[in-house]
Amino acid sequence: MGLTPDQAAALVQAAADVRTRAHAPYSGFTVGAAVLSADGRVFTGANVEISSYSHTCCAERVAVFTAVSAGATALIGCAVVTDTQPPAPPCGACRQVLSDFSHDMELLLANLHGQVDPVRLADLLPRAFGPAEVLRKIRARHGHDEG
Repeated sequence: MGLTPDQAAALVQAAADVRTRAHAPYSGFTVGAAVLSADGRVFTGANVEISSYSHTCCAERVAVFTAVSAGATALIGCAVVTDTQPPAPPCGACRQVLSDFSHDMELLLANLHGQVDPVRLADLLPRAFGPAEVLRKIRARHGHDEG
């Protein structure tokens, strides 16, 4: 995998730390996430449940949106910490969001028992729909080559 051991450890720790601030009064399922930008910055997010459940936001998306808000769009890694055995992977929506910023991103799926499972996002979301497909369609619509 592409992250150094120090980067991986820092990312998992940041995700574990922010997990304590998750707002999950309905499910009790608290998640922390941390993303690493190509320039070495770490951005965190915790899941936030809302009484109108469809408006809930997962920790991974909060972390990505925080990174983007700070100007970081080149993301190279993401740690997700849950209290599950085995560690839980990102949901489908989060996989799609992460993929828009790096389909080959390294994910660290971790839990509170010290288990860390590294996996490539591309393995969890093969043949992802992404920015290239949207841009090809836009260019074609405006009379530009699709190549």
